[in-house]
Parts: sequence; structure tokens; C-alpha cells
Amino acid sequence: MFGFLVGEALRDLRRAGRVAVSAILLITLSLAALGGFWLVSANLDRAVGRWRDRVRIIVYLRREPAETDLPALLERVHGVPGVASAVYVSRADALHALKQVLGRDAGVVESLPTNPLPASIEVTPAAAGATPDGARELITRLGALPEVEEVAGGVDWVERLSQWQRLLTTIGLGIGAVLALAAILSVTTATTLVVHARRRETEIMRLVGAPELTIRLPLLLQGMLQGLAGAGLALAALTAAHALVAPHLEPLVNLTLGLPRIAFLTPLNLAALGLAGALLGALGGWLARGGREA
Repeated sequence: MFGFLVGEALRDLRRAGRVAVSAILLITLSLAALGGFWLVSANLDRAVGRWRDRVRIIVYLRREPAETDLPALLERVHGVPGVASAVYVSRADALHALKQVLGRDAGVVESLPTNPLPASIEVTPAAAGATPDGARELITRLGALPEVEEVAGGVDWVERLSQWQRLLTTIGLGIGAVLALAAILSVTTATTLVVHARRRETEIMRLVGAPELTIRLPLLLQGMLQGLAGAGLALAALTAAHALVAPHLEPLVNLTLGLPRIAFLTPLNLAALGLAGALLGALGGWLARGGREA
């Protein structure tokens, strides 16, 4: 029985000819666009995660602590809620880092009569402190320590990260919804055209008493086959595009986003895209069946 239904679906696709090819191409374009955005979105999420991990809050101290007092100070900083780690930077270390940044101009530092840089503690926020509200609270708590002169960094950068993340999520949901609707409509339209091509045969089958399930299931299977074929072509196109384009874009992406390489979709993502094609095709076949009955 199942073999007969699959055979009917394949026969309909062959008989549809250009109509079936057009349907598969529409599905391919829809899923390729959806997969392309998914690929860009996944890499942007990686970049945002890397930026968030680099957020630092600098705690400037009133005076350089004695070596015996440093462990107790770091322990109290670690005890502040929202602190993941803390690294002490002495005045000498800060001056050495400044010389490295200045490079050839480091001689300017040598002319200074004294070291003007304060000792500091570089704080890495925990997940709770890597949000705008959490960063504000963390800065307030750190600033309340008696040894602290000033606390800098964190809030503005985390605010921008949060805004970009919300914008990315909104765009992703909007484009994903539009492309999914376009795919469903394209499959429905193409499958409906195929249904009309075999409407006389369907009427004859009903007249001779063929079960309605036997008449309807080929439409669903036909949509699924179109969806799987379109998904396969879309995956092949995405793979080829990534292989050709990624090596040329990776230097720019590394410079701007800090990503050493552009990652491709994971096997789970690829399986989900293939399943999405089959489901969209099946839904298109189901809707086309309804249109036929009308």
C-alpha cells in the first residue's frame, strides 16, 4: 500500500514536469535564505558571546596595598556578588602594559619623574553581572569598598551588547517567520497546480469507489518529496557557498568581530533544516488538498 502511494506521488511529480521543478526551486530558495540567515545569526551569536566574555570592570585603588594585605583584599572582591574572577594589577605592571601599548613611543614614559598610574583590580563579571542592571549593581558594590578610589568600565559596553542581542533576536524572528510563510505558500501553490493536473483522474477514482485516504495521501507525500528535494538542494547550495565565500571573509570577520573562522551549521542544524523542508512540503500538500476539495 505504502509503495503504491509513493509510486503515485513520484508519478505525479514526473507528470507535473516544469511545475514540480518550479515548486522544488521555490522551496530551495526559501530554505537557502532561511539557512543563510541561520548561519549568519549563529556566527553573530558566537561573536556576542566572545564580546560578553571580554567585558571587564576596572577597580582603581586609593593606594597600592601591601603584599600582606593583598590576599585579604582580593578575597573581599571575590566575595562581592556578581564577580567571577579578579586579577590584581600593580602600578609597575600597569606601567609596563602602557609601554607595550605605546610601542616605539614608550620612551615618553621613561621621561616621567614618577609612575602616575594607580594600582587596580581587573574584575571579570559573572553571568549575573554581565547584564546592564547587574553591571550597575556590581559597580556600586565594588565602589563601596573602602580601598576603592574609582570603578570604570562595564556598563556602556554591556548596554550595547544587550541592545545588539535584542535587535538580532527580533530580526531573526521576523525574517524567520516571513520566510517560513513564503515557503508554505510556495509549496501550497505548486502542489495545487499539480493537483489540478490530475483532477480528472481523481474524480474517476472517486467514482469507482477508491478510499479517500488512497486519493489524498499521494498529495501529502508529493509535498514532502518536494520539500526534501528542495531542502537537499538548499543544503548543497549553503555548503558550496560557505566553502567558497568563508575563506575570503574570515580575515575581515576576525578583524571586526573577533571570530577566527566562520562556523558552518552543525549537523543538528542541517537535520532541522531538512526536517523543516519535509514539514513545509507536507503542510503545502495538506493545504493544496483543501483547495482541491473546495
